[in-house]
Amino acid sequence: MPEFAALFGDPPDVEASAPGRVNLIGEHTDYNDGFVLPAAIPRRTRVQIRRRDDDLVRVFSGEVGGGIFGHRLGEEARQGRWLDYVQGVTHLLAAVGLRRGFDLKISSEVPPGSGLSSSAALTVSLIRGLREAFDLAIDDVPLARLAHRVETDFVGVPVGVMDPFAVHFADESTALLLDTRSLALERVPLPASLGLVVIDSGVRHQLAAQGGYRTRRAECEEAARMLGLRSLRDLEAADLGRVAALPQPLPRRLRHVFRENARVLAAVTALRAGDLEALGRLFDASHASMRDDYEVSVPEVDTLVALAQADADVYGARLTGGGFGGSVVVAARAGARAAVAERVARAHARVTGRPARVLVPVTDVASAR
Repeated sequence: MPEFAALFGDPPDVEASAPGRVNLIGEHTDYNDGFVLPAAIPRRTRVQIRRRDDDLVRVFSGEVGGGIFGHRLGEEARQGRWLDYVQGVTHLLAAVGLRRGFDLKISSEVPPGSGLSSSAALTVSLIRGLREAFDLAIDDVPLARLAHRVETDFVGVPVGVMDPFAVHFADESTALLLDTRSLALERVPLPASLGLVVIDSGVRHQLAAQGGYRTRRAECEEAARMLGLRSLRDLEAADLGRVAALPQPLPRRLRHVFRENARVLAAVTALRAGDLEALGRLFDASHASMRDDYEVSVPEVDTLVALAQADADVYGARLTGGGFGGSVVVAARAGARAAVAERVARAHARVTGRPARVLVPVTDVASAR
């Protein structure tokens, strides 16, 4: 990849980065005002920025290729491409004082479509960099909320708030318990005996174009309306009788959300107690719920999860992220996680004929930081 100065003539003024995230448990609960439990992964998106004296923004990404792209501040227009995330950031930052253009180089170790928040890693790292480069007055919570608005308001993806909050606030040694209604954050230490493995199934998911994601969210909103609830976060055990009377598939969708919220809180209890057997059972139950009740898994992911669950050094495994492809997260014995990752990936290739890429532990990037 060419150096910044080779692309733009001068070295950068500012460098910033943000990690991808893996959601340990709590899937499709964030847009229902529920609980999530993500952690950062040792794969990052990095940006280099040089301030300009005009309103031009020039962008180069080594992962996408195609040369240098550009737009002018105030002329942002959604195009249905990755550049929409950059344009969304500059469009929204105008409200907090972004008046000058910049040159931007992006490099990323977070694979797009893997369910690990590559888009949030890009927007958060870019906002961090521009905040420093132009001394913009953005506190941390507003920064994460602004990154969320880039995706929902400009790019047009109806995602919840988990991803930008996880990318901005999470780290690799703790899980981040986030109440997506109040935005209260609590760090939960990960036991030293827990080895997290993340494997990409190779099936790309594209939430912007994936009608299934939009459909699930619309189903939840319709169910909440029919039950007279503000959101499914307010669903209680006493409501389950009324839930059964709703038209299918709404009862299955609500069952997932209700039980998944409970699983997040149970997972926090298990982590604090170091009870990895209990954590593994919660992982397994979450995947079964996403497969059967929420119907967001795919056969290749189900196979990958089943192979991981059958490994003697694995406590549990599940699909992570929005679904319709992407990655699985595996709770394994800490000393065996590299071997587990290799065994499961090889077994998946043997059974399905499709390669599966091990993303955590990291073996194919120069530096985790």
